Amino acid sequence: MKLYTTLPRSLRPYYYDELCSYKAELMAGHLQKAWYHLERAHIIGQRYPFAHSYVHWKMLLFGIRIKSAKEVIGQIPRLLVGGVKSFVGKVPVGNPGGANVPPLKPFPIDPEIQAMFNKAGVSF
Repeated sequence: MKLYTTLPRSLRPYYYDELCSYKAELMAGHLQKAWYHLERAHIIGQRYPFAHSYVHWKMLLFGIRIKSAKEVIGQIPRLLVGGVKSFVGKVPVGNPGGANVPPLKPFPIDPEIQAMFNKAGVSF
């Protein structure tokens, strides 16, 4: 089993693009589009403890912003455990990370995100 601790340099532009898109959409008041980019950042960064935990932090803040008790309550355990699961290599691949999905359920990876992984030389 290979442990992943740092987001690979080749994957960083995709991760940061999603976070920048999230911020832009949030500032424009496009909440659904903003959330979409957070989910994509989660999928891209979920194997890497800091990147994974950071997205859950942003999801928690998003839940607070939209006053969603479900999202806030759902993000707290994800924030506490997500990075640890990344560190030991036990993440549900493709899971978008929101409280609206089971935290341990894997999902198919969107072909566009898979293409990012392929270009970055990263495989699951």
